Amino acid sequence: MPIRETIEARAAAQPDLRDVFLCHAWDDRQGPAKELHDLLEAAGVKVWFSEKDLGLGVPMMRAIDKGLANSRIGLVLVTPALLLRLPKEGIADKELSALLAGNQLVPIVHNTTYVALRNVSPLLASRTGLDTSEDSMAVVAEKIAELIAI
Repeated sequence: MPIRETIEARAAAQPDLRDVFLCHAWDDRQGPAKELHDLLEAAGVKVWFSEKDLGLGVPMMRAIDKGLANSRIGLVLVTPALLLRLPKEGIADKELSALLAGNQLVPIVHNTTYVALRNVSPLLASRTGLDTSEDSMAVVAEKIAELIAI
């Protein structure tokens, strides 16, 4: 089922959902993750963002599960910091593949490459996503806003 159909089905089933869940490395919370969050909110997108929505000390996988459960789609902001963190978090391919199987995750590659991501998570790298070396962060936010508009 394409991601668009997933969005429409989840919106119908759970009308109080956030539009997107923004997954990011802790180190990016004041930088690129906040920038993307602010651009998305300015574009009218309702964002689940750990800086606002998560208590301290919650493991990343649990945060992803909870955020995705309450959002139409998940954005994964892939930065050098996230690539360093993924192996340490022990996000097993089977856990990530369960998230990916729901057609809910969209990677956004920022200050790194899909090749670097593939070396850490081939499953996530196999997803169609966005790249800030091709589109500005503002254009990325616009594309996400268009994707979730129903």
